[in-house]
This record gives sequence, structure tokens and C-alpha cells, in this order.
Amino acid sequence: MSYTDIYGINNKLYMFKQYLAMCDDLKCEGIPETIAKLEKEIEKATKELETLTPNAEMTAAEPDDYNEILKLRPTQTKKFFEKLPVDFRKKLAGAIYSRFAGCTLGAPVEGWTVTQIEDYAKQLNLEYPLSDYWTDTPYKNQPRYRLSKFDDYLKQNLNSVPCDDDVGFTILALLIAEEGKGLDLDTEDVAKAWVKYVTEAYTAEDAALKNLKAGIPSKDAAIKDNPYFEWIGADIRCDGYGYMAPGNPELAAKLAYYDAYLSHRRNGIYGSMFFAAAISAAFALGDPFLAIEEGLKQIPKDCRLAKDVRWAMDIRHTVKDAHHAADLVDQRFPGMHIVHTLNNACLVVFALQLGGNDIGKIFSNAVFMAHDADCTAATAGSIAGACFGLTELDKHWYECFNGKAMSFYNGPKEYDIENLIDRYMVIAEKSINK
Repeated sequence: MSYTDIYGINNKLYMFKQYLAMCDDLKCEGIPETIAKLEKEIEKATKELETLTPNAEMTAAEPDDYNEILKLRPTQTKKFFEKLPVDFRKKLAGAIYSRFAGCTLGAPVEGWTVTQIEDYAKQLNLEYPLSDYWTDTPYKNQPRYRLSKFDDYLKQNLNSVPCDDDVGFTILALLIAEEGKGLDLDTEDVAKAWVKYVTEAYTAEDAALKNLKAGIPSKDAAIKDNPYFEWIGADIRCDGYGYMAPGNPELAAKLAYYDAYLSHRRNGIYGSMFFAAAISAAFALGDPFLAIEEGLKQIPKDCRLAKDVRWAMDIRHTVKDAHHAADLVDQRFPGMHIVHTLNNACLVVFALQLGGNDIGKIFSNAVFMAHDADCTAATAGSIAGACFGLTELDKHWYECFNGKAMSFYNGPKEYDIENLIDRYMVIAEKSINK
């Protein structure tokens, strides 16, 4: 796919800014009125875009309604467990610690390009993909998510899992289930938890939270002022639903659906369902790519996400390294935002391929593919950890956390990770009978 070229518009805006600066220099009159005219025209054009009719064939293949999604899945699915396996807690710990480690490794370079990440590793004399955490940051003493600083993510300073929204939403999924209807949670439960706990949000999450606070019902909170509803935000929130429904991909996807529906639509929802189901299946199958296949069974077979993930699965054996993986994705999705669901989902597949059974190598490769580096590393870590268990994650990746995860949400600022695992275990036990 390709995006509409707006070079002409950008050029006109550039000229407008330069004339505005000139008028400021000359102390011209009428500047506010001229700016107000432009703002009104932009608002008018934006509203026109909001009301344009999407492609009918694509819309039919990509419903938002849960029951319609079920009808378009490629095949019937199954439950894998009649009771939790004896090693489930070790695998759950593997998934959670690997998620937190991948996120922590990717956080200092979130938003960087592939070349920037590689060059910085060279500057620090670090071989990449990294085999340990970063040792320096260009953002010394600068805050990240209110309570943490960029320095907190460095190898020599780590003494807990620093703040991050990928970490926060993993904790929040647990709180939503505990304080809501458990395994029967709905979007209203999610909305109540957001209003209670979430202190800082971005893109689709920010839009939905503002809409909730403005009195818009949870079922409609994703609609207003939200061009981000296919971005990655929903699928970075889904891991907890895979944890609480192990071996039951359909249930995991259903829980993720009701969470995602608060802020996302179409492939934004499917990304959440897909990864929650893949994580759920990973606990049973022990193979990341079999888990990915199970994840695909929970989303419409002809949606764009399904097509793109199948493309990534088909060519994964040809991927040479992280840089090559990023190039392949950029060639398939030219101009796509770096935090979109589709491109980042493909990168997760490629990271799982390049890392083999080495969990650290998996999420480190994800980081060096750039795009939404902390998110893809966390998701890849989650799937790999669920497959292989904590014993396959080198201790230096998680012992530095000292069993603690920090939060910038309302409520506790520090969580005991082993306690989080125990609480997820309680809900997972109940899921066996769902």
C-alpha cells in the first residue's frame, strides 16, 4: 500500500510559516485573524475526511462487531488445557519477565531509526543485537513517564522495571479483571479502570480517555477525534489477557477485544486479539510460530493484519538480520507511521525468527528493527517467554529488577512482580472452566 502524497500541502504550510515569521518581524497587523482563517479551513477539511466512506469490500472483510468477527475467522478453534500444566507458573514468569525485559531494553531508543540505534551501539562499543542493557543515553536526567528518568533504564542503574506504558497496561489488565467482572469483563469495566488509574496516555488512548471524561459512553469513546484507531496501542495492552486465559486462545482474544474496543477499531482491534491469542496458545504449544498460527485463527481471515502476518510468516526464513527485517517492512508499508499495528506485527514475527530459542536475542533483535522498538520487543518477549519459560531467559535480564515493577498510574507506584504472577495464576485457574 502507499499513502497519499501531501508534499504540496506541506510545502504550502512551510511557506505560510515563513510569511508568518516575516510578518512578525515587520509587526504586521491582522496576524491572528489570518491564522484563525487557516485553522477553520483545516478543521473543515478534517471533518470532511472523517465523513468519507471507506472501501465497501474492505469494510465487509473488517467488521468491528465481535460476533461478525467470529463469523469471518478462518477455522474453528480449540482449548488446549483441561487443567493448568505443572510448569505453567514458570512459563507465566517467563512471559512476564521477558516482556518487561524487552520493554526495558527498547525504551531508551523508542522512536529512533534503525541507523540511529546501530550507530549508537557502535559509539558505545556494543555488539548488536545487544546481549545486555544499554550503558548510556543521550537523554541524561531527562524524565520518562513522570516517575522514571532515561538513566534508570541503563545497565548500571537498573534496580526495578522502570515506568513504561507497556508495563503499566500489563498491570492494568490484571486490575481490570480483578475489579471488574473477571473473565466476563466488558468494555465498561475497562473504561472505569482507565478513568480511575490512567494518568498519562497517547494517540488512541489519549483520545478515548478524553472522550470518556467528556461523558461519551465507552462504546463510542474510540470514534471522536481519533485517527489512531489502527495504531499499536491496543495490542500493547493485550498480553495480560493471554496470561489469564492460557491454552484458550478464543477466550484470550475475546477479553482483548473488549479492551481494544474502548480505543480502537478494525485492525487496531485485531492486533490485540491476535497477540492475546498467540500468547495464550504459546503456553500450550511451546513454538512461537505455531502460536502465531493460532493467533491468526482468531481474526478475520481476509483482514489486512491477517494478510500481512501471513506475508511475514511466508518470508521469515529469508530474513538475514534486524536491519534487513526493517527494510522489508518499510518496503511493504512505505510511509506508514512507526507505531502502526500492521508493520510492527510483522517485525515481531521476524524477531521470533532471528532469535530462535534465545529469548534475549529475540527481543534484542526486535529493538534493532526500530519502529516501536519497546513495544515489539515486549510483545516478542512475551510470546517467547510463554513458549520457553523463565529458564530460557538469562538471569542478567531480570535479576536486576529485584522483583519490582514501577508504575506511573494512580495507585501503588511499585508492584511486586511475583505477586503479579500469583494474581494472574488465580485468574488463569478459573479460565480452565470457561
